[in-house]
Amino acid sequence: MKTKIIALFAMFFAVVSVSAQVDRTKQPKPGPAPKITLEVPGEFELKNGIKVLVVENHKLPRVSYSLRIDNKPSTEGDKAGVSSLLGAMLGNGTTNISKDEFNEEIDFLGANLSFGSSGAFASSLAKYSDRILELMADAAMNPLLTEEEFNKEKDKLLESLKSNEKSVDAVAGRVGAALSYGTHHPRGEYTSEDTVKNVTFSDVLAYYETHFNPNNAYIVVVGDVDFPTLKKQIKNRFGKWEKSAGIDVTIPDPSPNAQYTQINFVDMPNAVQSNISLTNNVDLKMKDEDYHSVLIANKILGGGFNSYLNMNLREEHGYTYGARSSVGTSRWNASRFTAGASVRNEVTDSAVVQTLKEIKRIKTEPVEADALKNAKAKYVGDFVLALERPQTVANYALNIKLNDLPSDFYTTYLEKINAVTAEDVNRVANKYFKTENARIVVVGKGSDVLENLEKTGIPIKYYDKYANATEKPVFSKPIPKDITAMSVVKNYVAAIGGKDKVKEVNTVLTNANVTIEGAPFKPTATIKQMSPNKFSMEMVIEGMGTVMKQKFDGASGYQEQQGRKIPMEEKDVDKRKQERGLFPELFMEASNIELESIVSVDGTDAYKIKYTEGDEVSYRYYSTDSNLLIRTESTQEAQGQSVTTISDTNNYKEVNGVMFPHTTKITAGPQVIILNVSEIKLNDGVTDEDFN
Repeated sequence: MKTKIIALFAMFFAVVSVSAQVDRTKQPKPGPAPKITLEVPGEFELKNGIKVLVVENHKLPRVSYSLRIDNKPSTEGDKAGVSSLLGAMLGNGTTNISKDEFNEEIDFLGANLSFGSSGAFASSLAKYSDRILELMADAAMNPLLTEEEFNKEKDKLLESLKSNEKSVDAVAGRVGAALSYGTHHPRGEYTSEDTVKNVTFSDVLAYYETHFNPNNAYIVVVGDVDFPTLKKQIKNRFGKWEKSAGIDVTIPDPSPNAQYTQINFVDMPNAVQSNISLTNNVDLKMKDEDYHSVLIANKILGGGFNSYLNMNLREEHGYTYGARSSVGTSRWNASRFTAGASVRNEVTDSAVVQTLKEIKRIKTEPVEADALKNAKAKYVGDFVLALERPQTVANYALNIKLNDLPSDFYTTYLEKINAVTAEDVNRVANKYFKTENARIVVVGKGSDVLENLEKTGIPIKYYDKYANATEKPVFSKPIPKDITAMSVVKNYVAAIGGKDKVKEVNTVLTNANVTIEGAPFKPTATIKQMSPNKFSMEMVIEGMGTVMKQKFDGASGYQEQQGRKIPMEEKDVDKRKQERGLFPELFMEASNIELESIVSVDGTDAYKIKYTEGDEVSYRYYSTDSNLLIRTESTQEAQGQSVTTISDTNNYKEVNGVMFPHTTKITAGPQVIILNVSEIKLNDGVTDEDFN
C-alpha cells in the first residue's frame, strides 16, 4: 500500500513539474495536420462488369455488403414515381423464396437486408455471410414482383403524397428544386398523385429490366472476410447476373439562375411557420480546386451551431430553432447552394433580410481567425473520427472511382483543409453564393407575411404548390352588408343545434384516439367537461397506462406526468375561471368580437372573427357555407418565443341533437396532433369527482 501511495505522489509531482515549465501566457502553436494513411481495398471485376471493393477488418465477426447501381440520373416523365414503387417492392422475397419465408430467414439469422431502386445493403454475422450474400443476390436477380404487392405499394405512396399536401417543408422542397433545375431535369422532376396513378405494374417490370442491372454496378464489402474466399462467393452469387441492353441517357441542362434577386412565394393558408430557402445553382465537383475552400466557407456561413446564420437568426433574434446552409456537389451538371430556416410568420420578412445580410458579410468581410480555425478543427475532427469506421475506407475508395478523384484525394484531405485562407473563403463565397442571381423561395401564409415581404423591396413572383406561375393571391373577399360578427356567431349556434338545445348541455365526455406525428405510439384520450369551466383530460398508452393527466376543478388545477404533479400556474387558473360555459359563442358580445374578413381555410371560405377575452386575443373561423367553426388560432409565449397554435375541426356529427366535430388537428410549431373522436356522451358519465 505504501509503495502505491509513493508512486501516486511521484506521478503527481511529475505532472506538476511539467506544468510548471509550460508558459501558459502563450498560445501553443498548432501541430501539423495528422498524416493520413488509408488502407487500399482489394479489388476485382466480374465478367458482367460488376466492380467489387473489399476492406478486410477482423476486429468483429461481422460483414456488410453494399450494392450500388450507378446509373446516370434520368427523368420518369408522366410516370414519375415508378422508381419509388420498384424500390418499395424489391427485397420482399424472390421467385425462389416466398415473401414470408424470405423475411423470416433474415430475422432468424439476425441479419439486415434492404433494397432501393438503385441498390441494396446487407449485413450479418460473418458465419452467415455466404447465406446473406446468396439471399441478396437472389433478391436482386430474381425479385418477387407481383401485381398484388404493386397495388399495395401504390396505395401507400398515394396516401403519403396526400399527407404531404399540407406540409410546408414538403412543398418548399418540391418547388425549390423544380424552379432551380426545371421539371425537365432529373433533380427538378417531382412525383405527384397524377403521375403515380399513371404507373402500371408493367411499367415497374420494364423499369426493373432497364435500370436494375449489373451494367454500372459496384459491390462494396467490409468486415471479417477472407479475400480469396469472398471472391469465389461473389463470383458464384452475382456472376450469373446478365447485363441488360441499358438505355442511353442525356442529362439536360438545368434551368438558369434567376436574372436578379427575387422572392418566389407560395401561399399556404395552413402554414404556422414560413419556410425560407435562398438558393442558386452551382457547378461544383469534388475534384475542383475550390472544393475544400467551399466546405470551409459553408461551415462558417451556416454549417454548424456557431455559424453566421444560426447565431443571427436563432441566438440573436430568436426567429427560428435553427438556420443552416449547404452546398452540393455533382459529377453530372448541377447542384445547389441553399441557405435558410423555418421561422415564425410574423418575422418572415426580417429573416429574409438577415439571411441576405449574413451572406453579404461572408462575401465582403474578412473571416475572423477564430471562426476559420474552428471550422477547420471541426472538419479535421470529423474526418479523423470517421476513419475509425472500416466502411469509411470503402466509401472513400468508391468516391475516388465515381468522382474521378486523384488517388491521393483523401490522404491529402486535411492538408488542403488546413491550407484554406480567409481570402479563399471570401473568393469562393463570391463565386458560389450568388445572392444577385438567387431565388428566395418562401412558403408560408400569405395573409400574414406578404404585406411585410413587399416592404423589403425585393421583387416577388408567385407560384402554386407545384411550381406553376400564378397570380398574387387574394386573401379576403367583400363581406356581405347584412353579415356582422354577432350574426356569424348566432348562425353558428343555430347550425350546431340551436340556443335552447345547446344550453341543455351541462357535461361532455369525449373519448378519442390520438395520433402524434413522428411518435411511435398512439395514445387514447378521455376528456371530461362540466359547465361552466371544469375540465379533465387523461391520456393512456397501451402497455404504459396513464401517461398524462390535466385537471381543473373550477378553483385550481394541475398537470401530472411521469408521476410528477405540477400545480397550474396562476395565470392559467385565472384564464380558466373566466370561462362562462362549454360553448363560448353563447356568451360572446358585440364588444369583444370583430369580423375582420372572409378568408380561405384549406379551400373553404370562412368568416374570420377576432375574439378578445381580457388580455387574450384569438381568432375563430366559421365556414360561410355551413356556418360551422372550422378553425381556431391563438398565440402564446413559451420559453422566450411566440408559439402559434392552430386547431382545425371537421367531420361534424350529431350527438343528442347537437353537432360536434369528430376530427381535430392541432398544430403548434413543428408538432402536429390529431384527435379522432370515437365517442361523445352528453350529460352522462361525468361527476364532480372527475376533476379532483
